Amino acid sequence: MINEIIDPIRKQVRSVMKKIARATHLISRGKVTPNMVTIVGLLMHLLIAYFILQSQLTAAAVTLIIFGLFDTLDGELARLQEKESLAGMVLDASTDRMKEVILYASLAYWCIHHNYSGYAVWAVIAVGSSLCISYIKAKGESALNDTNISAQIKNKMFADGLMRFEIRMFILVLGLLFNVPAQTIAIIAIISTLTAIQRLVKVVITVAQHEK
Repeated sequence: MINEIIDPIRKQVRSVMKKIARATHLISRGKVTPNMVTIVGLLMHLLIAYFILQSQLTAAAVTLIIFGLFDTLDGELARLQEKESLAGMVLDASTDRMKEVILYASLAYWCIHHNYSGYAVWAVIAVGSSLCISYIKAKGESALNDTNISAQIKNKMFADGLMRFEIRMFILVLGLLFNVPAQTIAIIAIISTLTAIQRLVKVVITVAQHEK
């Protein structure tokens, strides 16, 4: 259900980001690189965390939307400038995980200081399960390195599941906008855990099949 809502939005976002990437490239004369965009996006999540700590949740949500789009912008800029690389992919994936650690840590702090101390545990589970989702996917891909499956296909093989990164961020934005961050963290934690288990089962079965 959520994927059906997110997928059309994702297509529209990519279309807009392509135009912004072209404009960024032209205005900067190519001096703004994809890696610069990735790093700026990461650093701005510190600002989002600050807004959360100050209970400025609407500001946090709006800022998360703006700089969350940088995750799409750097990819579009890389394609436009023909700078797609394995190093860029590693940087992009790693900073996404760092963003989540920053956000969930700030939300744990918010919960503790707003009489939702029990929900801080859910923040820990949320960050742990989110990291597991990405780790399981990466391990699944690396386990198939000796096969003739292309990198592009492997990237899509284990990318399914309800709580992908962009969906976690989408739900978090809604939670901030509606001023229910504690409950939102619990939802993310529970469904992310189920997603991690779902991916693990698929990875184990798929890898076992290729070992035969």
